[in-house]
Amino acid sequence: MGRSVVLAGAARCPRCCLQPRWCICDALPPVAAALPVHVFIHRHEHEKPSSTGRLVARAVTGVTSRIYQRQSRFFPAAGFPSESLEADRALWILHPNGGPWPLATGRAADPPSPLPQVLLLDGTWRQAGEMLRTVEGMGRCVRLPESDARSSRYWLREQAGATHLSTAEALVCLLEAVGDAAAAERLRLHFELHVFATLLSRGRREMAERYLGDSPLLAAIPAVVDRLA
Repeated sequence: MGRSVVLAGAARCPRCCLQPRWCICDALPPVAAALPVHVFIHRHEHEKPSSTGRLVARAVTGVTSRIYQRQSRFFPAAGFPSESLEADRALWILHPNGGPWPLATGRAADPPSPLPQVLLLDGTWRQAGEMLRTVEGMGRCVRLPESDARSSRYWLREQAGATHLSTAEALVCLLEAVGDAAAAERLRLHFELHVFATLLSRGRREMAERYLGDSPLLAAIPAVVDRLA
């Protein structure tokens, strides 16, 4: 079967970008995170239903999302608008080439008060590097804690490495690192459901069933899984 069973021009939900048959917008409550989150989404990524930056913007309450668009060598792209940031909080920009994670992890007492705000760069690795050059002077560039190296569950695309995480998975790691386990677990469910439903919408039913084998979805929301399947 082809890559997608959604016909060109077919109606799609404006939020999750899936055909109504597989719409997941109301399947889970939104994520209330203590960490203020901003997402800088490359324009090419924003056009893709598989984007997990769009998922974060939809699922996490209070997220500020902006689209990055490169103009030309004569009119370079602007960085993330400063007026979208919170002036009284430090800004951490997440990127694999950033400095070491500045906090101890795993204990809620470790994070500073107030928590910093985080800027996620949503795009391919090359696109994220391009976006970083427009924002790196705005805050502290950091990478995920070394202890958070894990295999990606983003089965919608080929990853350059097993531990290369999607934007949503990276945010799950950040929420865990600042002690917000409840928000991390709820966002993980949103992410797993996003992958599962998108696989089904592409006609990849066998792969979707294999994905469920290591997923918390069956235990957490069995009725939603049954409806989609």
